[in-house]
Amino acid sequence: MQQNLKQSSADGLYIALISIHGLIRGQDLELGRDADTGGQTKYVVDLANALARQPGVARVDLITRRIEDEQLQRCYAAPQEALAEAGAQIVRIDCGPRQYIAKEKLWEYLDTFADNLLEFFQQQQRMPDLIHSHYADAGYVATQLSHLSGIPLVHTGHSLGRDKRKRLMAGGMTSPEVELKYNIRRRIEAEEQVLANANLVITSTRQEIESQYELYDYYCPESMRVIAPGTDLSMFHPPQLGEPQTQVASAIRRFLDEPEKPMILALSRPDPRKNIATLVQAYGESPELQAMANLVIVAGNRDDIRAMDDGAQEVLTELLVLLDYYDLYGKVALPKKHLPGEVPAIYRMAARACGIFINPALTEPFGLTLLESAATGLPFIATENGGPQDIVENCEAGLLVDPLSASDLTDAMKRLLLDGELWRKFSANGIKNVALKYSWDAHARSYLKQIKPLVAAYKPQQFSPAIMRASRFADRLIVSDLDKTLLSNPTGLQEFCQLLRERRKEVAFGIATARRLDTVLKLLKKYRIPKPDILISSLGSQIHYGRELEISTDWEDHVDHDWNPRALRRILRRIDGLTMQEDSEQSKFKLSYHISPAQQGVLTKEKIVSLLRQEEQSVNVFVSAGQNLDITPARVSKGLALRYVAQIWGIPLERVLVAAGAGTDEDMITGNTLSVVVHNRRHEALETPADGQHVFFATQPNARGILEAIEHYHFLDETPDAGVKK
Repeated sequence: MQQNLKQSSADGLYIALISIHGLIRGQDLELGRDADTGGQTKYVVDLANALARQPGVARVDLITRRIEDEQLQRCYAAPQEALAEAGAQIVRIDCGPRQYIAKEKLWEYLDTFADNLLEFFQQQQRMPDLIHSHYADAGYVATQLSHLSGIPLVHTGHSLGRDKRKRLMAGGMTSPEVELKYNIRRRIEAEEQVLANANLVITSTRQEIESQYELYDYYCPESMRVIAPGTDLSMFHPPQLGEPQTQVASAIRRFLDEPEKPMILALSRPDPRKNIATLVQAYGESPELQAMANLVIVAGNRDDIRAMDDGAQEVLTELLVLLDYYDLYGKVALPKKHLPGEVPAIYRMAARACGIFINPALTEPFGLTLLESAATGLPFIATENGGPQDIVENCEAGLLVDPLSASDLTDAMKRLLLDGELWRKFSANGIKNVALKYSWDAHARSYLKQIKPLVAAYKPQQFSPAIMRASRFADRLIVSDLDKTLLSNPTGLQEFCQLLRERRKEVAFGIATARRLDTVLKLLKKYRIPKPDILISSLGSQIHYGRELEISTDWEDHVDHDWNPRALRRILRRIDGLTMQEDSEQSKFKLSYHISPAQQGVLTKEKIVSLLRQEEQSVNVFVSAGQNLDITPARVSKGLALRYVAQIWGIPLERVLVAAGAGTDEDMITGNTLSVVVHNRRHEALETPADGQHVFFATQPNARGILEAIEHYHFLDETPDAGVKK
């Protein structure tokens, strides 16, 4: 544990912030390096420090992905890094390839991230009091952890997939192109899932709630709160006498024939959505503007434009073409490099010259750069789309414009540069109102006020001594589905059962099935299968253990969360083509329906999920063979039940062998478990397991395939070999 961490205790909150993608470190953030290393990375670091400063907060972990990449500094590989405030640290978790990859490529590794993070939490003195996810990928992970642990979940989207898809398609991209480049469907589904399960959603502006979250099926504005981000006023302050000149100031001046002129400043990463080209066009078409002021564009850092990603390369190339077309040499500065610590000085340089800041982005979820500029006394012009509306209303330090209109941009820039009284008013308002309304301490106080009722209502899980004793000797676990996996090969089944009897003290045996307990017991007796140490029945809604297969009431209490079967039956009665299955297929936490032949292929899982979310029902939906529908509480799945048992028994997931297929079994296969798909279930299985997922495709069917996997993984050796894959 880092030395600067405050002692965790019942008197202080332990808050876990999860922000997976991008490059996160405590100092000198590489803002603008790429599309994944933008404002969110700074936001979460500042939030972690601000929360750690508050009375009553014992510990804040900012959890991200550990990266080992020769192209990056070694700090991103450190498992832990102390932050500026005592009690705050960055925790880095292994997930997928060691090297740095874009967020769109992370999805297939997030189950491994969740398992590794759960293991980290279990190694601490106590579990967090609260999990706060940032962006959709972290939302996916945090939802899984919250389902398993019951820890309250808070989410901040930062940007949203449905809004992004709408804007990209409005800009000319086709739906398949958007999907190929951005993996947008997985992102949107993760967002829908976290919205359906989060106790609280924190947004930066009202506009996010009213215009962006409104696009989602599970739209519940009552669970959303606006808490505007803060600004580091120790860094972003008005110009002071005697400030030393920074290196970037010299880099800017060397571009300009008349560097003493007022400065029109744009500062963002080189991303097409930032719309910098329209700003250059507006400036290039106005000789009057060129006579009034220089244009300074700070667009990330670059060594060679040709080596940058496609989006950045496209933007910077277009800027250079426009600069040449309008012959703006000596009037436009486009410096190649700046240090993160020089950004406040760039704002102050512009403020000292009575310049203006401009954010012409097509849309801006919040607009942190506007607060930074206003805090230095630099008036701003910003896009009318998104968060800047709130900032203009609260700070009265700038103007809103249509970012697609070059003439709007031109008129606004002229107005601020020519009207000295308005400039001085906006400058003074910005300095005063940012300090009053957008400090990080004010943000943290509002944040804690919102989360304290959630933490107070949370009751940590209790495990009954009986289930903890149910497998006191075993140090590994074999879990199998029943019908399609274990049965149908008598000789192989006999050999498998004999192995279980011989190794019973060291290897626990479990069954995970959609069947109810009574039907499972009949099959066990019929096929002479040893009674399992653990039986996960009814799709994971019930856990039975011990010689008498006693039901876990702890698990039942845990999954009975927001479960409203009466409301579900009422909603589903309105859907044509659904009829309830016989009573023998229903259980306390599972509703089962037949889908009529006429509706099969039409009444899809996606349609049913969408309908139930619109009715504010947070549940799991399973459709098998297109003809059977099962609905369970959101916290129910075979994979969650399996992890619950492994956690109680202290068996690492790397020592759990799962024999299953896909569909309702899939979350048992993903993540850190060892798994086998027996030959007769290959057609159902994951098409291509992700790197790091230990999925073995057996050549033998049924129980023989399980025996083959035991040998493949050397599962009965002292240490199972998880690294061997075929």
